[in-house]
Amino acid sequence: MNRPPESFREDRRPRKPRARPQVPAQPLWLRWLPVFYVVVVLAVEPVTPALWPVSFVLTALPLVAAFGYGPRVVAAVTVFAIVLEGVLAGTPCCAGRTVGNLWDRHYVANYICTFVVGILGTILAWHRARREHTLATVRSVAEAAQRVLLRPVPHHLGRVSVKTLYLSAAAEAQIGGDLYEAVPTAHGVRLLIGDVRGKGLVAVETAATMLGAFREAAPDEPDLADLAGRMERSMSRYAARLPGAEAGERFVTAVFAEIPDDEHVVRLVNCGHPPPLLVSGGRVTELEATEPSPPVNLGVLFGDGYRVDVAPFHPGDTLLLYTDGVTETRDPAGAFYPLIERVRPWAGLPPGELLERLHADLLAFSGGRLDDDLAALAAHRLPVEPHP
Repeated sequence: MNRPPESFREDRRPRKPRARPQVPAQPLWLRWLPVFYVVVVLAVEPVTPALWPVSFVLTALPLVAAFGYGPRVVAAVTVFAIVLEGVLAGTPCCAGRTVGNLWDRHYVANYICTFVVGILGTILAWHRARREHTLATVRSVAEAAQRVLLRPVPHHLGRVSVKTLYLSAAAEAQIGGDLYEAVPTAHGVRLLIGDVRGKGLVAVETAATMLGAFREAAPDEPDLADLAGRMERSMSRYAARLPGAEAGERFVTAVFAEIPDDEHVVRLVNCGHPPPLLVSGGRVTELEATEPSPPVNLGVLFGDGYRVDVAPFHPGDTLLLYTDGVTETRDPAGAFYPLIERVRPWAGLPPGELLERLHADLLAFSGGRLDDDLAALAAHRLPVEPHP
């Protein structure tokens, strides 16, 4: 009897169980809410008139529990609520009167209502737990997609130290249209930061195309302006395959930067993006473009090519690239985030600590609520090591 080829044989090795997505725990106050609810009922019941039995509000206890617990706990709470209603119905009150008869028709009707509400609460808790599990699964998939799209940047690229920051406005998504990349080349370290127009999967698809084109073109093009032009052609070909008016709407604002190994300068091409910050000697300078270039995929409509600006970039200096999600972060009063003023006291920090301070400060400034995705990249030219 012929045996099947090795590649077609069934793999009978035990497989590791798939890890279940981590569902966020309910807030502590929400889990204690049923307990507080019962305590209030027990405190108020003895001091109310006999004709106004507060124990009737225990009918809502299963629904209160459904917000913080699963279906099994809600079912147990339902049984507890019915038993407690019966106890209160037949227990003498502190004033020496009885609340009512245990099997009075009004109390029996209350038991039935509590039972029905308990069934509904159990279904609600099951449905909520299922949706939370689905959301946790979607979030884990989005985080995996983000790791593929925005793969970790090496911390050291030659004489340049690079750190990155990414924050999503939607915690359940953890992914958006902001992008960054750093690629070592024969021409120096080349950096990209960009912001895709729009949100959602359309922005993610455009960002993936932009990053793929940059990773392919960055090592080949000898001039930074030529690199920007090649990105324009790549994105134009991508947009040409899209239906209708979508082609003209898929554009990206971006900054291309080049840090050569043999020169203490940084070359920049700004395509309609917020200007980078140069942190040098305790000073923070905004590197405005001499002639801003059009966003990528709008080069045919605006401008005649790309202009390269050159700025000093000595050992110990830091270049901060960021998306407009940083500068458009608002405080509760509606004021925009003053990036230069905030960064100035951190001028002497290494890039990792600088981004950590920026991260914490953005969350504190906005009250923990971000209105837009944001990304930042800090590139620090390391000091030259003395020759022995």
